[in-house]
Amino acid sequence: EVQLVESGGGLVQAGGSLRLSCAASGFTFDDYAIGWFRQAPGREREGVSCFSSSDGTTYYAGSVQGRFTISSDNAKNTVYLQMNSLKPEDTAVYYCAAVRFLCPVVRGTSQPEGMDYWGKGTLVTVSS
Repeated sequence: EVQLVESGGGLVQAGGSLRLSCAASGFTFDDYAIGWFRQAPGREREGVSCFSSSDGTTYYAGSVQGRFTISSDNAKNTVYLQMNSLKPEDTAVYYCAAVRFLCPVVRGTSQPEGMDYWGKGTLVTVSS
């Protein structure tokens, strides 16, 4: 059974940092792309970052470029999202998701509809 479990969310002041973790199990980690997505109240789910283990490619949404960093520890089957210089507009539920091989990207942004497996999410709240 495929499982994705996010952790690391919480409340932080603007300008602060958080690191999210996504622990994966039930599939061959090296064959999958893992992405981070977020959904704020009243808004559609959007791609934040994505990492393809098969070719090492990473993608970032323009709104987080330079502030967020995705990384992978293949030995632990875990993908991280380091979030720095957080802004109130980063407040959302953050989800990790997986799909075989490559990140589904359109114009540089990973697409939620292209992912096959999802975690339950972790809430990030950035106060001003």
